Amino acid sequence: MKPIKGVVFDLYGTLYDVHSVASLCSQFYPGRGLEISMLWRQKQLEYTWLRSLMGSYAPFEQVTDDALGFVSKQLKLNLTPGAHEALCNEYLQIKPYPEVPGTLAKLRSLGLPLAILSNGSRHSIRSVVNHSDLAPQFDYLLSVDEVSVFKPHHAAYELAEQRMGIARGDLLFVSSNAWDASGARHFGFTVCWVNRSGNTFDELGERPDRVIAGLDELVGLVGSASA
Repeated sequence: MKPIKGVVFDLYGTLYDVHSVASLCSQFYPGRGLEISMLWRQKQLEYTWLRSLMGSYAPFEQVTDDALGFVSKQLKLNLTPGAHEALCNEYLQIKPYPEVPGTLAKLRSLGLPLAILSNGSRHSIRSVVNHSDLAPQFDYLLSVDEVSVFKPHHAAYELAEQRMGIARGDLLFVSSNAWDASGARHFGFTVCWVNRSGNTFDELGERPDRVIAGLDELVGLVGSASA
């Protein structure tokens, strides 16, 4: 891998497990937690893409709220206002994957700037990283709120290049979302795809520079590329 001067992480599904909300979903609807969480995440993503195409940006909290409203109707959940609020609030404190704290600490020791670039709002990003006590590990918390369009639009990826002051070709972008990894690679980042579940990479004309099964594998790659 070519030398790099900084690392940019996606947040949802890469550093943090979006399906950690399934536990609370199961408390409200026993036995249906993962079903609810999976459809909720699917619609959440679809709404970001559709809003970008429509030119109708809305903050991530609204997208998440709207997606849960769809899920409630689609799965006939009879979701009460209190449960709806509790579940949306749970998205503000999703859990990091087990290897994340240790990986970030080791990457910090290498002296490279670390950033999050997320479709989340400023509020949602800060809430998630503060709840997990990982905020001090990052030099930049970058939200697409600044450009009012969601990834994988080029304007979203440009935020990292501009705010970090590092050329795109010198930044390593890390995501577990194949669509995001494709968009970042098309933009010109060096890209590492985190494939925890043995998924198939999307056919969008791009390929990641590296594929890893967990973020703990990233330290060796970054260390050798930044030496």
